[in-house]
Amino acid sequence: MNPEDLPQGPYKAEPEPAAPPPVRQPWPPVCAAVLGGSVALFILDLLLARSGANPGALGPVFQRIALFGPLVQNGEYWRVLSCVFSHGGPLHLAFNMWVGYSIGFPLERAIGSGRFLVLSLMAALGSSAFSLFFNFDVPTVGASGMILGWAGAMVVIATREFRKSLFVWLAQVALLSLLPGVSWAGHLGGFLFGVPVGFALLSGHRAFARAAPLLLAVATVAVYLTAHPERFSGPG
Repeated sequence: MNPEDLPQGPYKAEPEPAAPPPVRQPWPPVCAAVLGGSVALFILDLLLARSGANPGALGPVFQRIALFGPLVQNGEYWRVLSCVFSHGGPLHLAFNMWVGYSIGFPLERAIGSGRFLVLSLMAALGSSAFSLFFNFDVPTVGASGMILGWAGAMVVIATREFRKSLFVWLAQVALLSLLPGVSWAGHLGGFLFGVPVGFALLSGHRAFARAAPLLLAVATVAVYLTAHPERFSGPG
């Protein structure tokens, strides 16, 4: 008997369906804006510095957006956020952009751009608040404090396996933070302000919507207090 003569019943194996074509993930807008803006401003600053009267000096963009306590104290509050887009050199920029891409893209896709924006603002404000408190007179730049805030939220919402590898990476960052010229305060502040956002994310959409304005208000007050220590210090 030929196989073709067998009755075709429901037990006949069906051909496996073809695998669907891979879906191309769009670029997360918030993280892409941070990375793209940082690269664009670095190139612009480099060009303006070379064409200026003193080619060896810091570029005008750097001078305008870097975090510096006395200037924030005088009313240039945009620096607490704009410092995220400024970097001190090619290596500094390349490292932050690579880490930001590796962490920020998948995280924004996982939690959504709106909540990722809240997390980024919280981390940037927390990083600036700690930098102003501990290093008021030291210019500070870079997105690393904000990136550590992303990691702070991920510690809360990540799986146990991923959390282990994340802790290893955080230990390495902690050691790097002790090097001269690296803002350990900015790193620590960004991380600590990212953790409560992680708990808000873990609580669900409604809880996050209620917690987000309160968290941002606390971060804003922290920046204001650290930017004006003279208003809250005792007499003499």
